[in-house]
Amino acid sequence: MAHANASIGTTNYSVAIMAGHYPLNADESVELGGKDSGPSPFELACAALCACTAITLRMYAQRKGWPLRAAHVDADFKWQDKKGVLARTLRFEGELNDDQRARLADIAERTPVTLILKQGLTITTTEMPHA
Repeated sequence: MAHANASIGTTNYSVAIMAGHYPLNADESVELGGKDSGPSPFELACAALCACTAITLRMYAQRKGWPLRAAHVDADFKWQDKKGVLARTLRFEGELNDDQRARLADIAERTPVTLILKQGLTITTTEMPHA
């Protein structure tokens, strides 16, 4: 199970995040009123997709014994016709043949984060009583 929490004080719009036991921060750009002291929430979503894709491709190549030296994953988020669109680009290093490259691109379409983003998910919200 994955877990994260976030807190914001009075500084627009700097957010302290704990993702597991790793401290992170997020912010908005200066243009949106923040101080650009960290990635935006949409940049964090892009990062999650990139990280999951890269990890999954490394695991798959290792299991197959393929000579994948590096996998580079790039993701861009944009609004298109009032819908969010994530565009992902892959680049592989290593002596891979065309079939191996095609298979890695196919595997990228079925990484855990890819699948959850494609299918959507249920989000429930509760308010904790204040102390």
